[in-house]
Amino acid sequence: MSHRPGSGLAAVSTALLAMSRHLEVRDVLKTIVASARELLDAEYAALGVPDDHGGFAQFVVDGVSEEQWRAIGPLPRQHGILAAMLHKAEPERLADVREDPRFEGWPAAHPGMSDFLGLPIQDGDETIGALFLANKRCPRPAGGCGFTAEDEELLGILAQHAAIALTNARLYERSRELTIAEERSRLAHELHDAVSQKLFSLRLTAQAAAALVDRDPARAKGELQQVAALAAEAADELRAAVVELRPAALDEDGLVHTLRTQIQVLDRAHGAEVTFDSTGVRALPAAQEEAMLRVAQEALHNALRHADPQLVAVTLVRRGQGALLTVTDDGKGFDPRTVRRAGRHLGLVSMRDRAAGVGGRLTVTSEPGRGTTIEMEVPGG
Repeated sequence: MSHRPGSGLAAVSTALLAMSRHLEVRDVLKTIVASARELLDAEYAALGVPDDHGGFAQFVVDGVSEEQWRAIGPLPRQHGILAAMLHKAEPERLADVREDPRFEGWPAAHPGMSDFLGLPIQDGDETIGALFLANKRCPRPAGGCGFTAEDEELLGILAQHAAIALTNARLYERSRELTIAEERSRLAHELHDAVSQKLFSLRLTAQAAAALVDRDPARAKGELQQVAALAAEAADELRAAVVELRPAALDEDGLVHTLRTQIQVLDRAHGAEVTFDSTGVRALPAAQEEAMLRVAQEALHNALRHADPQLVAVTLVRRGQGALLTVTDDGKGFDPRTVRRAGRHLGLVSMRDRAAGVGGRLTVTSEPGRGTTIEMEVPGG
């Protein structure tokens, strides 16, 4: 890779565009690290976000396999060269990091590193992270080869914009947390109103049945059947609320595991069989994973509550760089045109909006008596 100013600025431009496409902190951190490594043609890159206890809240690497990373062990502490980046807020460019007096060694599984370039990421006077690069990939004639002053300048430009991208991502996530809190509050109110009404009706109907059981057993039987129906409706309301309110745990578990767990719960809670199968799916941008999870939840809710199916099958497969989600049921189906004319969308509008919001597409196929298939495809990152 050439590091003349022209090609360097073009690479910086590409890196900045890549960062601007993401709003999730996790995705921004990964993009910054990958962009820095590619920009300076380094073998390894890392980005550490400090916590308040002498360690790192997040530490993202590029150039190290997942197996290597697991073997390395716990996240590093803020010491040696890492501490210098965070506490002195100055760049560090070393011909061989191992010869620096601050070097304190690595875990046994840590890859070997020599030439080193590190830069703080600052938001005003606050250091919110640090970028580390090691082992510049270029011919190594006598005298060695390492990062240059031009490399340091280019990384400085990237670090300035990385600070903006990271700050924006944090603000976005805080805003989303507030939105989620508001939505949970709304759902709690709706749950209280809906279930309270059902339980109130159930109590009155049960009292009527008790009053009739001696003088009019036939009517009492009818009232008891109504009690059973109301109890079933209340149970459905509770199931729907549990699915909506349960934390997605996408950051910890990923889309596949989260979907599988929720579908296992639904399979136990409903009379219909609910299955899940997944093949070759890679990690997707966080916004796409969340949108897919919510569409799957909405489609499952519709099928189990309205379609009276025997089987609901959910599949998630890799499609190019992205993924394809399919939710199919063998229930009573519907005519999408009739649903639109009647103003009953069965959540289709919100599902389409979620898909479009992450650059994906949603397809709904259904006929009366022939079940329903909902497909959502996203492009990946």
